[in-house]
Amino acid sequence: MLKTTLAGLRAHKLRLLLTSLAITLGVGFIAGTFVLTDTIEVGFRQKFTADAAKISVAVTPKDNPKAQEAPTIPADVLERIRKVPGVADAQGLLSGPTPLLGRDGKAAGNFPTTAVSVPTGSLNRVIVTSGDFPARPTDAILDENTAKTRRFAVGDTITVLDAKGARNDFTLVGLFDTGVNQNLAYTGAVGFTTETAQRMTGAKGFGEVDVAGAEGSDPARLRDAVAAAIGADYEVKTGSQVADELAAQSNVETSYLTLMLLLFGLIAMFVAALVIYNTFNILVAQRTREMALLRCIGATRAQIFGSILLESVVVAILSSGLGLLLGLGLGAGAMAGLELLDAPVPSGAAISLAPRTIILAVVIGLVVTVGAALLPARAATRVAPIAALRSQVEEQTFKAGLVRTILATLFLLAGTGVTVAGVTMDGGDEALIVIMGGGALFFLGVLILSPVIMRPLASFVGWLPRRLFGVPGSLAVDNARRNPKRAATTTVALTIGVTLMTLISVITTTTRATINAQLDAQFPVDYMISEQRGSESRIPRALAAALRQSPEVGSVIQMQRVEASLEGSGTRDFQVGNFPASPDFRPQATTGSFDGFGPGAVALVDGTARHLGRKVGDTIQLKTEKAGTVTLKIAATFDPETSDLASITIPQAEFDRYFGALDDAAVYVNAKDGVAPDVARRAVEAIAQPYPTALVVSSTEIRGEFDDALNMMLMIFGGLLGLAILISVLGIANTLSLSVHERTHESALLRALGLTRPQLRRMLSLEALLLGLIGALIGISLGVVFGWAAMQTLPFDILFRAPADLILLFLVLSGLAGVLAALLPARRASRASIVDSLAST
Repeated sequence: MLKTTLAGLRAHKLRLLLTSLAITLGVGFIAGTFVLTDTIEVGFRQKFTADAAKISVAVTPKDNPKAQEAPTIPADVLERIRKVPGVADAQGLLSGPTPLLGRDGKAAGNFPTTAVSVPTGSLNRVIVTSGDFPARPTDAILDENTAKTRRFAVGDTITVLDAKGARNDFTLVGLFDTGVNQNLAYTGAVGFTTETAQRMTGAKGFGEVDVAGAEGSDPARLRDAVAAAIGADYEVKTGSQVADELAAQSNVETSYLTLMLLLFGLIAMFVAALVIYNTFNILVAQRTREMALLRCIGATRAQIFGSILLESVVVAILSSGLGLLLGLGLGAGAMAGLELLDAPVPSGAAISLAPRTIILAVVIGLVVTVGAALLPARAATRVAPIAALRSQVEEQTFKAGLVRTILATLFLLAGTGVTVAGVTMDGGDEALIVIMGGGALFFLGVLILSPVIMRPLASFVGWLPRRLFGVPGSLAVDNARRNPKRAATTTVALTIGVTLMTLISVITTTTRATINAQLDAQFPVDYMISEQRGSESRIPRALAAALRQSPEVGSVIQMQRVEASLEGSGTRDFQVGNFPASPDFRPQATTGSFDGFGPGAVALVDGTARHLGRKVGDTIQLKTEKAGTVTLKIAATFDPETSDLASITIPQAEFDRYFGALDDAAVYVNAKDGVAPDVARRAVEAIAQPYPTALVVSSTEIRGEFDDALNMMLMIFGGLLGLAILISVLGIANTLSLSVHERTHESALLRALGLTRPQLRRMLSLEALLLGLIGALIGISLGVVFGWAAMQTLPFDILFRAPADLILLFLVLSGLAGVLAALLPARRASRASIVDSLAST
C-alpha cells in the first residue's frame, strides 16, 4: 500500500501541486508573520542592548499621579550623583516641545518638534548620520525625516520657538537618526547642547540621568551606591535592567501586530482547510473503482484509510516546507517595506528564523491538512469491493438529514440571539466581542445549511445565464445544482473573504458618513484656526480682530478654554469655556434651551451633568480666578458629539469677567458670501502668518484626514484578506479541475451529441461564474447585516451606510474570479479527444 500510494502521488504531480498550494500560502503567511515580528523584536533588543552598554546606571524620577507637572531630577541631585565613589561621568537628559518653523514661517507639523539634549562624551547615545554634534549654543541637529520633509540641509539656518514663544535661530550642523523612539519619529526632533535645551524648553530639571562607572566597577554595586546617595524619590537601575525593560515594552508593542496578522493567517488557514477537504473529497469520489480494486485484491479498510492519510501527510510536509520558504520571503519583504516607508523599526536587522517558527509551520501544516483529510479518508473505507465491477461511478446524491437541520437551526438561533444581545448592550468593546461571537455562531449555521440552500440559490443566480446562453447555460446551472454539498464547500471559502471585505467596507463607509455629519454639526464653518497641538501657546485675540476687518471674511467665532474646579467636587478640574455670541453658532440642547443664555446661566455636557447629579434648573458653584466662587443656574445640557463646547460653558461676557480676557484656543472663520474658497483661504492665511503656531485648516482638510485614515485601513485589511480570497479562488480552480476530470466521460458524451468546444468551455466558465456569484451573495448579505450590528456598539448615533459601489464591485470581482479559475480546466476539457474520453470508462 505504501508503494501504491507513493506511485499514485508521483503519477499525479499537478494534482499534488494544486492541492498543496492553498496550504503553502496559509503556512507562508503565518510563518512570515513570525519572521517579521521576530526580526523586529531582535532588532529592538540589539539596539537597546547596544545603548545600555554605554551606561552603567540610569536614574529616573518616580511617578507622582497627584503632581500637576511631570517630576524631574534637579541639578543638585545630578551633582550628588557625580560625587558618588565609582562614578566616572554623569549626564542629565531632558526633552520638551519646541516648535520648529518651516521655510514658510509657520510651525512645522501638527505637533511641536521635540527638543532633546545631546550629552558629550561616552554617554552620548545619539547617532549622527551627517555632519557633527552640537558643540556651541547656536548649534542644532535635526532628525533626518524632518530635514527631508521640510527641505533643510546641513549648513542651513533653522528657527525654533522657545518655551516663551520667542524665535531663536540656529545653525544646522548635523542630521541624526531617531532610532526606535516612536515618539520622536512621530513629532520630529531637534537636538541642542544640554544648556541650550534647558533654555529652549524651560525645563527645571532632567528627565533622566545616565551614569558611567569607573573602569572595573560593578553596575549593581554602583546602582546601590547612587540610590543611597539620592534617596527614595528616584528609580535607579543598571544599564542591563533598562535594556530588558525597553525590550519588554517593544515586545508588548509587537505582540499587537503579531495578533492582528495571525488573525488573518488563521482565516487563511481555515479557508485552506476547506479547500483541502473539498479536494480530498473529490479525489476519493474519483478513485472509487481504484480503491474498490485494492479491496478486491486484499487491501483492508485500515490500509485504505492509511493511504489517504499518507497522501495528506506528504502534501502537508511539502506544503509546510514551501510555506516556510515563502514565509521567509514575505517576512524579509515586509521588513524592507517598513524600512522604505521610514517606519520606526530597527534598520539593518538580520532576518530571524526562530525554531518556534519552523515547528509551528510544520505542525500547523500537518494538523490542518491531515485534519481536513480525515472525513474523506473515512468515506474511502466505505467503498465496497463490488464498486470495481461498475462501468460508471455513481455520483453521490445529497439529502438534508434531520441532524443537519437541527444543528443548523440551533447555530442560527444561537447566533441571532447572541448578536441581538450584543446590539442591545451598552456600546463598548464587550458588546463588539459579543457580536463577533454571534457572527461566528451564525456563520457556522450557514456553513452547515449551505448545501440545502445551494440548489435554490443556483436556480436564482442561474435564471439569467440559462436564458442568455442556451444549452451551455442550462447545463452549467444543472451542474451547479446537482452536487450541492461539493458546491457549498467550494463557495464557502470565497464567502468568508467576501463577508469580511463587505463587513470592513460597511464599517468604514458608515464611520465616514457619521464623522462627516458630526463635523458638519461641530464645525459648521469654512476654516478653523488652532494652535499647534500640544503647544502651550494660545492664539492672541488680535488675530480674530484682524480677521473681522478682512473684506473676504464673513463671520468669526472665538473659543476660549480654561481649567477650573467646582465647589464640592474635590480636586477634579473641569474644562470651562465661553459661549460665543454669533448668529452662525447655534448648538442644539439635549435638555433645556440656549435661548436667552445670559448672565448667571451655565450649560453642561450630558456626561458632566450625570456625573454631578444635576439637571436643568439646578445650580453649581464654580471657582473662578477673578470673581471667586459664583453660583450658576443650569439652563441647558448638550451632547459633546454635536457641539464643540467645553464641559462647562458660560456666556462670553461672564467668562471674561470670571477669568479675564484669555487668548483664544481656537477661531472659526466663515468666508463672506460670494468669495471664492481659494481667495478666502489666502486672506485667512495671510492674516495668520505673523502667528507661527496658529495653523489654518479647512473643514475639507479635516474630512480628508479622516477619509485618508479610513481608506488606509480599508486598503490594509483588504490586502490581508486578499490572501484568503486568493486561496478560495485556487480552491474553485482546483475543485473545477478535478470535477472536469471526474466528468470526462460525460463531457465526451456531450461533445458526441453536438456540443462544440467553445460551448463546453462556456458551460464550465458559467458554472464557475455561478459558484463565485453564490459565494459573493451569501458573503455580502452576512457582511452587511453584521457590519450594521458592529456599528451599533458605538456610544453615539450613527448614520448607517452600505457602500453600493463597493458591494457591486465585490460581486463582479467574485464572478470574474470564478471565470478566471475555470480558464485552464475548461481549456483542458475542450481539447480532450472524444474517442479517448469515451474509452476512459
